Amino acid sequence: MTRSIAFRSGADAGSRNQRLLVQLRWIAVAGQLAAILAVHFGLGIRLPLQPMLATLGVLVALNLFTLFRGRLTSNPQMFAAMLVDVAALTTQLYLAGGSTNPFATLYLLQVVIGAVLLPTWGSWALVAITSVAFAVLGVTHRPLPLPRALASELSPAFLMASWFNFTLASILLVAFVTRMARNVRARDAHLAAIRQRAAEEDHIVRMGLLASGAAHELGTPLASLSVALGDWRQEPAIGGSPRLAAEVDEMRNEIARCKKILSGVLFAAGEVTGEAPVRTSIRRFLQGVVADWSASGPVPLTFENRLSSDRPIVADRALAQALTNLFDNAVEAGAGTITLAAVMDGPILVLAVRDNGRGFREDLLATVGQPYRSSKETGGLGLFLATNVLRTLGGALEAHNRVSGGAEVTLSLPIASLALEESE
Repeated sequence: MTRSIAFRSGADAGSRNQRLLVQLRWIAVAGQLAAILAVHFGLGIRLPLQPMLATLGVLVALNLFTLFRGRLTSNPQMFAAMLVDVAALTTQLYLAGGSTNPFATLYLLQVVIGAVLLPTWGSWALVAITSVAFAVLGVTHRPLPLPRALASELSPAFLMASWFNFTLASILLVAFVTRMARNVRARDAHLAAIRQRAAEEDHIVRMGLLASGAAHELGTPLASLSVALGDWRQEPAIGGSPRLAAEVDEMRNEIARCKKILSGVLFAAGEVTGEAPVRTSIRRFLQGVVADWSASGPVPLTFENRLSSDRPIVADRALAQALTNLFDNAVEAGAGTITLAAVMDGPILVLAVRDNGRGFREDLLATVGQPYRSSKETGGLGLFLATNVLRTLGGALEAHNRVSGGAEVTLSLPIASLALEESE
């Protein structure tokens, strides 16, 4: 949904830019026509009307083609259209005095428009093209037959200085306009990211409220079932049957697991459970997470310990639940083996969860961990929770498909967000 909105927004912006370019071209056609007629008939300066009017006809044809043919919103198409404008202006100037024509400064308008509408390569290409055209027009052009009262002769030094001035102004315009446009785009992207994060945090708040309500609703029946199963375990008929006793114990373990999962969801949703923090170390914490999941996990889980030191930390249950969710996602993706690798990259703890499953769909990798992407291909709620747990700890989550098959999800977080104060 977000991508389609962004696509429509970009297409609409391109369409608006195209309309503006068409309007400017109509203005250019009208202005050039008025200037040609005024000079030829009003001032009595003989101009080659046929080729000059034919050049205006090319611009009119381009506008009509743009209007009736459809959108020309891609960068190469926009660049080609602007090249036609530059070629038309160059032709008109060649037929009317070249660089000595005061309208030669209209090249700057093309440069500014290119700096705003085109990518960087297109902007600098226009600077080079217009600069070369300006220089060539200073050397070769059709002389403008001015009356004696209006005639003047510009020295080669003046023409050289005019070309240098034009080129310098074009370079400075493109350099600063493109930089300002880049800053505006960066600001817009930052604002969009802030709005996206606000929407995700609002989603987290709603999910936290839902999880809190579910905890109140499920806590009582789970506790009642736990008590009832404890009473059943004391019954002679069950205690005397190893098979029944094992089944009751398994049910009690599953109920305890449900409580633990519910507590983890509450932690990930931002709910406070009132439990005291547990002092441990990085290695013991990760080994505990692996052991807890392996106790009931359907596939082998290997822990690769690449930590140079075992730093003391406060156990974070939300992080443990996030890792558990990633293991579960790997199983759902058809993984036969899972590996958790841990390494320190300076002050950053990097945890990589690798599997040999189906991996992520390429077109969905960019949306991994985002809300409203709940599907098996993107990891659904598990990756969303893991992403927001990492964000809370000041870290980030990245996912990619492995060349050898399967997927790898990397969690990076500052160790300071877990470390004990006295260890710093």
